[in-house]
Amino acid sequence: MIRAIRGAIQLDIDDREQVLKATAELLSKTLHANDLDNSQLISILFTATPDITSEFPALAARELGLEDVPLMCFVEMNVERAMPLVIRMMIYAETETPRSEIQHVYLRGATALRLDLAQ
Repeated sequence: MIRAIRGAIQLDIDDREQVLKATAELLSKTLHANDLDNSQLISILFTATPDITSEFPALAARELGLEDVPLMCFVEMNVERAMPLVIRMMIYAETETPRSEIQHVYLRGATALRLDLAQ
C-alpha cells in the first residue's frame, strides 16, 4: 500500500545550518515513528515558507543518505496570516501500516498547525 505521511517544523531563523538540521530532525523522526527505511520510500516533497531562502530542505535528505529517492522542493503559498519559517514535508512510502496508524510529525512551533496530530 502507498501512504502519504505529513510533517512540519518551524525554524527560529532562516539560516542554512538551521534549515539542514531542522529538516534532518523532522525527516528522521518521521521515518522512525513510522518504522520506515529507505527501501520503502517512493518520494518526498518539501515546502518552505517564502521567508526561507538560505538552503533547499531536500539537501538534508541527501545528506542523510537518501541518494536514490526522488525529492522536490517548493515554495509555500505566501498567505498573509501564515506561520513564518516553516518547512513542511510529505513522504510517499510503501507500507502495510493502516492509514489510521500513520504517525504524522509536527515539531517545535509547527505543532500549532495540527494540534490533533502533533507529538
